[in-house]
Amino acid sequence: MLAAGGHNAGIVSEPGHANRHYQIACRAEHSAWVVHDVWQQQAPRHEGSWWPAWHQWLAAYSGKPVAAKAIPQKASLGAAPGTYVLQRYEE
Repeated sequence: MLAAGGHNAGIVSEPGHANRHYQIACRAEHSAWVVHDVWQQQAPRHEGSWWPAWHQWLAAYSGKPVAAKAIPQKASLGAAPGTYVLQRYEE
């Protein structure tokens, strides 16, 4: 996967932003590595966000979704941002 726009634009910004494109290509298991320049020339370019393509890939290679376990109350830091941010130390 190669996405346009840098790490903030490609990861943090959700789908729907203008001027986004990405390239995605996988190699067969146990096949030879492809040199990056060759990969970039061969991988098809897609307009839009890479998020939907990543979601499809994850769905194809993931098991059945499992509900997250609840965090025990004694392990919780409390409501965001947590009381630890208010702790002060002597300098």
